[in-house]
Amino acid sequence: MSEAKTKILVVEDDPGLQKQLKWSLDDYEIVIAGDHDAAIAQLRRVEPAVVLLDLGLPPDVDGATEGLAALQQILSLAPLTKVIVVTGNLDRTNAVKAISLGAYDFFQKPFEPDMLKLMIVRAQYVQALEVENRQLAARQSATALQGLLTTSDPMLKVCRTVEKVAPVNATVLLLGESGTGKEVLARGVHELSPRAGKRFVAINCAAIPDTLLESELFGYEKGAFTGAAKQTVGKIEYANEGTLFLDEIGDLPMPLQAKLLRFLQERVIERLGGRGEIPVDVRVVCATHRDLAGMIRAGSFREDLYYRLSEITVDIPPLRERPGDAVLLAQAFLERYAREMGRNLKGFTADALGALEAHPWPGNVREMENLIKRATIMADGNQITAADLGLETGHPLPFNLRQVRDNAEREAVSRALAQVNGNILNAAELLGVSRPTLYDLMSRFGMR
Repeated sequence: MSEAKTKILVVEDDPGLQKQLKWSLDDYEIVIAGDHDAAIAQLRRVEPAVVLLDLGLPPDVDGATEGLAALQQILSLAPLTKVIVVTGNLDRTNAVKAISLGAYDFFQKPFEPDMLKLMIVRAQYVQALEVENRQLAARQSATALQGLLTTSDPMLKVCRTVEKVAPVNATVLLLGESGTGKEVLARGVHELSPRAGKRFVAINCAAIPDTLLESELFGYEKGAFTGAAKQTVGKIEYANEGTLFLDEIGDLPMPLQAKLLRFLQERVIERLGGRGEIPVDVRVVCATHRDLAGMIRAGSFREDLYYRLSEITVDIPPLRERPGDAVLLAQAFLERYAREMGRNLKGFTADALGALEAHPWPGNVREMENLIKRATIMADGNQITAADLGLETGHPLPFNLRQVRDNAEREAVSRALAQVNGNILNAAELLGVSRPTLYDLMSRFGMR
């Protein structure tokens, strides 16, 4: 049985051109649509990877309004479909406009069959890659570390650590700046542990007043204090057999530190106003952005509690120390918010990518998410610019290996010359090259 041909949707109202395209593209199964409405109907039925779209569709066969409207609707319904627009010889303006709206490419009538075939093959390849990438992302999002996107070695090392410690019933301390994803990792520890089917209870120690935090953690009996009208179970007891996540543990007041230490040692609690001890089986995961070692030296955090909490310590790197993650996260956030807000945004301009890579991200992933959400709302074009982000234009890292090597050599020569005060012989010795080689490098880089 012969292999089924790939379907391509051709949106063209000229019968002659329809026949010509069918004859030229005999390797494909050509599906014809003669107008805007038919094109959308066939798009829903066939779900093609590639669409050939004539901009001059009825009723505006001499213009491009109907074709551009069809283009926008196609991309709205099937964002991964690659649309190649067909234009007349003197219609370059509308072709450029179509590209700005998200078309993959354009070709002009009369067309060269071989060039068109090559264009279609490339479009299919790009579309297949994007589909595969989305499937991989979907599989990743279904894992225990849901919500964590990274390609950087420091963060991948953190993920491997979480995977190792999760099955073991040890207390985990997550250290990292605000906005680095500590709660995401804490949930990952829970979901990868034998307690995954039980409760995950989170409490922010910095968000609750000191006077209420003890009753929130340990609960209280009826009549324990004014307003205690009924017995109330605390967060620790509520998380029994599950995981308790204590965020911002560095803000825990000293009196409560002693009570938490006793719980960690004895694994029993006493409700406020109660007399009996209540055994609790719970996995404890803590997090803080504070320097606990410095707090111990200053006498504001108990050293014995620190050792109880840090059976396993995980240092989470800030976003500025995660190469490549800024752009990866920005693209993920843009895709999410563009979909939620119904915006047809096609990524970032080159200056925006440079700005994303250059920005130090003091607020880490939380700052990134806020910035992309705002830019999605405010963007005027179909791509996010550095101005939309409110960031200074950066310089994206080169992907060409020769350029990377040239940049490194230029920097090394410049530093060597500066270190020896411009002495060519000493600089050549320092660099481990001959003087003629150094002169060649200086000439190539425009150095005196």
